[in-house]
Amino acid sequence: MSGPLRAVIADDQALVRTGFRMILSADGIEVVAEAADGAEAVAAVRSTRPDVVLMDIRMPRMDGIEATRQIMSGGTNGTRVVILTTYDLDHYVYAALTAGASGFLLKDVSPEHLVAAVRLVRSGDALLSPTITRRLIERFAPRDEAKADLHRDLSELTPRELEVLRLLATGLSNAELADRLTLSATTVKTHVARILSKLGLRDRVQAVVLAYETGLISPGGPSGTI
Repeated sequence: MSGPLRAVIADDQALVRTGFRMILSADGIEVVAEAADGAEAVAAVRSTRPDVVLMDIRMPRMDGIEATRQIMSGGTNGTRVVILTTYDLDHYVYAALTAGASGFLLKDVSPEHLVAAVRLVRSGDALLSPTITRRLIERFAPRDEAKADLHRDLSELTPRELEVLRLLATGLSNAELADRLTLSATTVKTHVARILSKLGLRDRVQAVVLAYETGLISPGGPSGTI
């Protein structure tokens, strides 16, 4: 992507916003707006069209989950949301992921990891390891019959793509998928890209969520069961 990376920081603590702004700015990332609550975050995104939003979950007036939902449903031209939380495996994080967030960071993240994470999300990747995604979903995801009916188009996937989706949902990385299926890393990436495109999904986090919600793979089931 060309041009400087542009970010919005949404957190109700001014000190947190200032610290993140300093870290991002020092690495050449332009912070185009700050927001002290979810409503301000939504307005800031609509007016500035950033690449990435760092979004706190617990804020006054409108929380980060509803703000994420409004941002992702509002035609934001590629804006990605990263959730900031002080709690690992917080059920709010799962809710934010289903609302469209591309991943989450703990607030005690190192400056280097923060910068790398923002750049990773801007490139189109999901900022959440498959293993952590699986732990979140196994703890919090219900089987959603409505979504299962909505995504009967899983039948559009080839047998190999369905196999890749099942394994992806068990927590395997692309490298592990390639090893398990005796494929090249490039071929695995192509399969994953086609899965996302056919199912209208934004990233692999959404693919994992969908696999559980449609019953393609069951929480607590054997890892890697085909």
